[in-house]
Amino acid sequence: MADAVSIFMSVGLSEQKAKETLKNEALSSTFKKAIEQAQGLLGSASIDKTAGTLLYNMVTRLKDYNRLSFLTKYIVTRKITSELQLSAALDFIKSHPQENMDRLEFEAACGVGVMVTPEQIEDVVELIIRKHKDQLLAERYRFNMGILMGEARTALKWADGKMVKNEVDMQVLHFLGPKTEADLEKKPKVYFYCLGENYKTEGYVVTSNTMNLLKKHLEETGGQVRSRFPPEPNGILHIGHAKAINFNFGFAKANNGICFLRYDDTNPEKEEEKYFTAIKEMVEWLGYKPFSVTHASDHFQLLYDLAVDLICRGHAYMCHQRGEELKGHNIPPSPWRERPVEESLLLFDRMRKGMFAEGEVTLRMKMVMEDGKMDPVAYRIKYTPHHRTGDTWCIYPTYDYTHCLCDSIENITHSLCTKEFQSRRSSYFWLCNALDLYCPVQWEYGRLNLTYTVVSKRKIIKLVETGIVRDWDDPRLFTLTALRRRGFPSQAINNFCARVGVTVAQTTMEPHLLESCVREVLNDTAPRAMAILEPLKVTITNLPTNKEVRVPDFPANEAKGSHVVPFSKTIFIEQSDFREVMEKGYKRLTPDQPVGLRHAGYVISVQRVIKDGCGKVCELEVTCASSDSVEKPKAFIHWVSDPLRCEVRLYERLFLHKNPEDPAEVPAGFLSDINPNSLTGIECALVDHSVGKAKVFDKFQFERVGYFSLDPDSTSEKLVFNRTVTLKEDPGKM
Repeated sequence: MADAVSIFMSVGLSEQKAKETLKNEALSSTFKKAIEQAQGLLGSASIDKTAGTLLYNMVTRLKDYNRLSFLTKYIVTRKITSELQLSAALDFIKSHPQENMDRLEFEAACGVGVMVTPEQIEDVVELIIRKHKDQLLAERYRFNMGILMGEARTALKWADGKMVKNEVDMQVLHFLGPKTEADLEKKPKVYFYCLGENYKTEGYVVTSNTMNLLKKHLEETGGQVRSRFPPEPNGILHIGHAKAINFNFGFAKANNGICFLRYDDTNPEKEEEKYFTAIKEMVEWLGYKPFSVTHASDHFQLLYDLAVDLICRGHAYMCHQRGEELKGHNIPPSPWRERPVEESLLLFDRMRKGMFAEGEVTLRMKMVMEDGKMDPVAYRIKYTPHHRTGDTWCIYPTYDYTHCLCDSIENITHSLCTKEFQSRRSSYFWLCNALDLYCPVQWEYGRLNLTYTVVSKRKIIKLVETGIVRDWDDPRLFTLTALRRRGFPSQAINNFCARVGVTVAQTTMEPHLLESCVREVLNDTAPRAMAILEPLKVTITNLPTNKEVRVPDFPANEAKGSHVVPFSKTIFIEQSDFREVMEKGYKRLTPDQPVGLRHAGYVISVQRVIKDGCGKVCELEVTCASSDSVEKPKAFIHWVSDPLRCEVRLYERLFLHKNPEDPAEVPAGFLSDINPNSLTGIECALVDHSVGKAKVFDKFQFERVGYFSLDPDSTSEKLVFNRTVTLKEDPGKM
């Protein structure tokens, strides 16, 4: 056995693949024979990995072993050098008996001797782009580039697929130039079909039973719009998900329909209870109530039964190829694609009963996706208990299989998803029709991205593990839990999504646009309070008696309420509101310039400046006069008296560059781009008593300072406030 493994590895197989091959006695025997024949033809020369891979793929798919030496010779003499040629050769042999085969016809059919040069690829692609130039100029990067690829592959049958794609991408870029703002942000209108008229959608597959299925669907739904928001419960939702939530729930609401919250819980390895809970909490925080909360796992038995049906119909098969074999541009067809239905049914049942190891076998669907991916996996093995079903299942359906079937089962009318799923639209339609089920319509829209942040689960986990941020809800992140903790109102996030709109193109926005929406909402909803971040003690020497001052919650509309704060001989002001030396343009308190106290009705003037042993100003003694009795001062400042001590956290952008994930901007990676000043903590800030009974996430405008929200870290002994946004936009951030 060890000798055979060494032989197989010498021609390019991995050790694992070599050992798996030995499990199939007929396959390993034929493969050894092919290697021996190849070595006989090559003499002392060794078999390289390319030839070894072709030999292996040949013997796994060859039905007539009398042709083994014939094909082996073509491979080792480099007349057949690619999977495309090998597939064509096997197809030709299958349809031409040995005694009637014309060698020249065979070589022409599988491209023997055909050399496609880079110059030929360049010329063909140039002609194709010239053919479509008017439409390309009109639609620019919204043009379906798959048309160019399809025509190029047809004209250059034996060319390397990767070289063709690279040439198409390069010539399109040269022809159109780099993407402009218009390419990225143009917002074409999205037109939806009328209910029951799914068949009018471009690409929709109409079968002899389509109209009956649509009629039954309308009877069951009563002609009601049905959408769904289908997150995977393996992470926390971020700002991009807010757009998806608004679109799915908002579209249903606008059309008097319903929207489901459906957890796509088909990967038990990554799912946790905290994610299920957090997702539902965030949906409801944004103001939406799901018609029903469902799970893909609700339908595991039905999905399994449908998979059995798919095999019986000849549309699926059991495959032993490994995941690493299915990567790249020229993926070989599975040698098990034509496996008998009875055999696949038996193996699928054994797979269900846990008789295979993880990765040893998968169920694949017989179809080609729009991006060229062939025969996507429908079921794979995972020996991990499921959050809801426990150990009942050891096989789990994939997204490509589950998504459209759950949509069909729940009678969804509009399956709204982001643009990256466009390549799955054809498989969506194909699978529903292959099983003769009601087929909803998938609509794609552009993702929402923000600059100066990362949102991928993997990268956020890195930030947490390295201690750069505390957790998923660190207010410097753009997860929804983080935005809530920072104090962003859900209404502001919804307003932001509405302003961005639904675009076909991906949208990339600046954070300051979201912050602008936050200010608009908080200006009308956050009651005013006074807080001092860097206190300077002020003693009013001539204040007759302590008193109380009534402060309006909303100075622009005093009818909305007010609160009372104490005013005594000792108050505190911001250190920056006093300067010992007068400077041009400075309008606040100096030894020679009085200042007004907001809401108090007094103007104060400095009488004495007290300094500590280091020469730093630590206290002022002042006198006060009624504002009615003196000249109006140049400025009014805020203050606190008998205040509460609190902690304040000031946040800035987490990253220094707009695109921290872009190697061109940040060559050393996103972890090297952290802003060292993204968090400033102030332990001994002071705030007036009006916030003393605040609840977590309550929001305030600290006058002249910014908008703040009470953090969950707060205790009865100590309040903690997060700065949500500054009062005005920092022009340096635009």
